[in-house]
Amino acid sequence: MDFFKGVLSKVKAEKRIVLPESYDGRVIEAALAIQAGGWAVPVVLGKEKEIGQKLKGKVEIIDIEADGRKEDFIKEYAALRKHKGISEKIAEKFMKKPLFFGAMLLRKGFVDGMVAGSTATSADVIRSAIHVIGLREGINVASSSFAMIVPGCTYANNGKLIYADCGLVPDPSAEQLADIAIASSEMCRMLYDDEPVVAMLSFSTKGSAKHKILEKIIAATEIAKKKVPGLKIDGELQGDSALVPSIGRKKAPESNVAGKANVLIFPDLNSGNIAYKLTERLAKAQAYGPLIQGLARPVNDLSRGCSVQDIVTVAAITALEGEYFKKK
Repeated sequence: MDFFKGVLSKVKAEKRIVLPESYDGRVIEAALAIQAGGWAVPVVLGKEKEIGQKLKGKVEIIDIEADGRKEDFIKEYAALRKHKGISEKIAEKFMKKPLFFGAMLLRKGFVDGMVAGSTATSADVIRSAIHVIGLREGINVASSSFAMIVPGCTYANNGKLIYADCGLVPDPSAEQLADIAIASSEMCRMLYDDEPVVAMLSFSTKGSAKHKILEKIIAATEIAKKKVPGLKIDGELQGDSALVPSIGRKKAPESNVAGKANVLIFPDLNSGNIAYKLTERLAKAQAYGPLIQGLARPVNDLSRGCSVQDIVTVAAITALEGEYFKKK
């Protein structure tokens, strides 16, 4: 809850967050909790008679079929996906889907963010976001990160870390890994108000081992440095070299990252997913995510096993992203 309160403290203006999955009772309860909190206006997609009277007069409800913007949305989606052979007739079918209609509301600026995935698969959420919203300028891949808070940890400002990518990109190229690092550094700054210190993780520290699979990590580090001059990023670094000051000084004495990292970038999805789950279970860490990065506007995914509070917390992060996007 301290993390949740910290996120809310940085949301300076009321945001509009679309929740497409109104047929899920957890989403309805979350919408009411968000409305009661006063920090965002929940926008729920569905028919009022199907949602019930519980939300009436408290939460904005949009009936996709009756909404006057639908025709414009159909035309725009057809134009966006023309290169894929999408006609207006096909686009109409997509705009009947809550995920795609919600994403178009976000694209057109009617809302500040979208939260979905309590019933939809991650693949469907990501697909709607990429097809309608697209990637942020300068970023070539959508990725995910986890905000990790490790109790009793003396590293990384009392255990406040970003792990990436743990949920989306199975085997990133060097260019994609660089973009994952850049997006994750921004997530660190936004969520924690900390200067990002990014470690590109490996089984080797600064040449202590030699293998062709290390080439991608080293190349990604250099690409990120060129794209964002001044970003504190280094690699390849082992986990202990990245986090423990005494080991960092010993293994990589010339590094401005070793022993100080608060953003950990894993070389592939296997290692990232394993690491966050082990940290969550063995260190009893709080894990918030996967938070989607690299999109032109804020969209976040939910686990299908999420609680009402999980939805509210992800909505708060999305509202903060909406704040952050407007500053950029």
